[in-house]
Amino acid sequence: MMSEVKSEPRRFAPGLGLWLFTLGFMPILLGLGWWQLERAEQKQQLEQQMLERRQAPALSLNRLDHARPANWQVLQLQGHFDPQRIWLLDNRTREGAVGVEVLQAFRDDNGEWLLINRGWVPWPDRRAKIHISTPKGSQRLLAEALPDPGAGFRLGNASASSSGWPRLITQINLAELRQQAGLPLADWRARLTDAQSAAALRLDWPELPMRSSRHTGYAVQWFCLAGALFILFVWAGLRPEPGGNNNNDEHDR
Repeated sequence: MMSEVKSEPRRFAPGLGLWLFTLGFMPILLGLGWWQLERAEQKQQLEQQMLERRQAPALSLNRLDHARPANWQVLQLQGHFDPQRIWLLDNRTREGAVGVEVLQAFRDDNGEWLLINRGWVPWPDRRAKIHISTPKGSQRLLAEALPDPGAGFRLGNASASSSGWPRLITQINLAELRQQAGLPLADWRARLTDAQSAAALRLDWPELPMRSSRHTGYAVQWFCLAGALFILFVWAGLRPEPGGNNNNDEHDR
């Protein structure tokens, strides 16, 4: 004789604790997902803005519509580097090698003083003095205007790292650098983009800290976690029907 196996009746009746757990975490997961999507949209707009401005014709400072160029605006500069006022931005690596980025005061022919990032140089042994050569004569530079330095640059006190020139710094604070140099440096900075320039050092500039696609990937992860939480809520909320199975199975004789 064979016994007939019957499925146990179940009903959806999640307890108070399960409700509180789900209602507490579900908005957080969904909110994080939407926040990452918003961040992805912002990064997409920034990437598009950078692409458009980098493809636009280079402008001289005399042709700018405003006193300050837009972020990532391509510039054609003509002028001279100050051979003394050089800053070494510390804690910069390339392919695992330690080094510094070289910032130097530059006087454009229109009379404006700028802070120009000439690129990266290795400096593995800090006991050895680093030498930065300055190209002589008038220089024609292709550069791009940079956004204001954010909190990510603030790794210490800019004026406390060293004295004399070149000066080692760990952050970019234009007001402090202006005071150190004794020059009316502009309230914006630029970096070289033409690797063939005599003033250019290593110019493989890092990309954005996080691209829009990565934010989108994080959003998908948060939404997947929210979906998993919902499935867990439904599964854990299914309970046996009272009186649905009394273990009184009848057997054929």
